Amino acid sequence: MSDAVEERARLRRYPELPVWVVEDHQEVLPFIYRAIGSKHLPANNISFVHLDSHPDLLIPVNMPADTVFNKETLFRELSIENWIMPAVYAGHFSHVIWLHPPWAQQIKEGKHHFFVGKDTSTTTVRVTSTDHYFLSDGLYVTEDQLENQKPLQLDVIMVKPYKLCSSQEENDAVSSKKPKLAVEEAENTASTNCDSYSEGLENDSMTHRRDQTCLEPSSSCSSEIQECQTTANTEKILEILKKGDAFVLDIDLDFFSVKNPFKEMFTQEEYKILQELYQFKKPATSLTQEELVDCVDARTHQLEDLEATFADLCDGDDQETVQKWASNPGMESLVPLIQSLKKRMEVPDYEMVHQAGLTCDYSELPHHVSTEQEIDCLVQSVYYLLKNLPKPILVTIARSSLDDYCPCEQVDIIQEKVINVLRSLYGTLDIHLAYSADASS
Repeated sequence: MSDAVEERARLRRYPELPVWVVEDHQEVLPFIYRAIGSKHLPANNISFVHLDSHPDLLIPVNMPADTVFNKETLFRELSIENWIMPAVYAGHFSHVIWLHPPWAQQIKEGKHHFFVGKDTSTTTVRVTSTDHYFLSDGLYVTEDQLENQKPLQLDVIMVKPYKLCSSQEENDAVSSKKPKLAVEEAENTASTNCDSYSEGLENDSMTHRRDQTCLEPSSSCSSEIQECQTTANTEKILEILKKGDAFVLDIDLDFFSVKNPFKEMFTQEEYKILQELYQFKKPATSLTQEELVDCVDARTHQLEDLEATFADLCDGDDQETVQKWASNPGMESLVPLIQSLKKRMEVPDYEMVHQAGLTCDYSELPHHVSTEQEIDCLVQSVYYLLKNLPKPILVTIARSSLDDYCPCEQVDIIQEKVINVLRSLYGTLDIHLAYSADASS
């Protein structure tokens, strides 16, 4: 018997599927670690299925790599965008499948193989991936600069909204405890018609459309449809899951409807200036290793200068201080930004301004407040996707509503729909509403 098979045989089983619901996404990690500690999850080779409008695959930039082996310290260091990769470096996750809605395009579609390890020069966690997502945060290093390397397979797959049929029965099905979907008989169709889901995405190039993954077919067609092939659906995900010893299902409710909260925090002109100040110019795809290292060094210095600028402004934003930083190359627009902020608020929160700027690199944060029908279509897509996958060991759910990523007026109904889908698929659930101190299971 192989070690992997023996490991699976030794794992304990929950009598009912546990579902942990938190507010901020990094708060799910302690519950995953608890499942590892109680032997319900293996210590390594876990597959992580992550439904989210954001990849959450960044790394705390200055955190010493060895922090990942002190879990209490680690949990204090993490935030919503950087909690998955430390678990990869710790050896727990070997496969991450990021399932994203059409409006989230931060990482290139497809299969990514790279290493996560300890940078010998800085002792921080870094990666060998050259995707713009990692380059723009200064996280790339060459393979020979990493020690204690952990291989990661990252699969990025788009989930498109499932076209609902027009009858009221089918519209109600998503919200019911056990969906009865009229599209069920079309489940194994080889190709499908997928409806357009937003005006902006209808103008995508045909090449880009061919790269999109459409999960599950539609049995009814509207007059405005776009065709796509179900070439990479649940079979592809099943192949990935077979390589792991167990899988965790993780759902951020902003997968179904998402806001960029900084767009409401700043005026249009202020946000435009932030985009200029923090802009990351995508490098050419044919760069050598040396050129990639130079690109990351330049980006790191740019971000360090911006951090120092706004830290200084926190101590005092008098004209002399502003002019001192605005005299640096590329920082000229700092003056009108500070003037606008001070006009609107008595004491600008410059730390928050910097955090907002960090999201303005090569692309904007996703912003798509879904209609009720779009939410239902995506819930239906998730239902059919999970229906064809094995049962997860545990489920984690993040609400992401207090920081306005999932619209607060929609989060409760989305949560209810998602939990109803889980019940219809897996039966009785052991639900823990960890985001509410007064809530019981």
